[in-house]
Amino acid sequence: MDSKQRAKYRAMANNLDPIIQIGKEGISDNLIAQIDDTLDVRELIKIRVHLETAPMLPKEFANKLAVALGADVIQVIGGVIVLYREADPERVAEKKKKRGAGTAKAKAKKKVKIKGLRQRQREKEERNPYAIYDRPRYKGDRSKKQGRSK
Repeated sequence: MDSKQRAKYRAMANNLDPIIQIGKEGISDNLIAQIDDTLDVRELIKIRVHLETAPMLPKEFANKLAVALGADVIQVIGGVIVLYREADPERVAEKKKKRGAGTAKAKAKKKVKIKGLRQRQREKEERNPYAIYDRPRYKGDRSKKQGRSK
């Protein structure tokens, strides 16, 4: 990566917030997996290193993460690391395939249709004819006789 590209990504990273934090645990397999997933989605991320509790310096963390993830270190300033890795659609598709489509319960949830207030009221009236007196008064809704009139 040349200096012009690095400067472009540094400018893009200016308004990003750190979305991953590294503390006293340092780099673990779970952290690498989380950063890997995040890089697949966002490509450019900021990582905060808690300087008081971290076992290594941020530059050392940045180099280890870059090697482990195949990413480029854009910059390290203070306790903030900026990493970039171009998203690979094949890798993302392979990860999705490994995870599966989800459980049957999750699929069933997607089919739920949200009903509006009027539709719920009509269904209530069909089940109970006296429910018409519970009906809220809508402007222009004169399909059934309203409750008491003034």
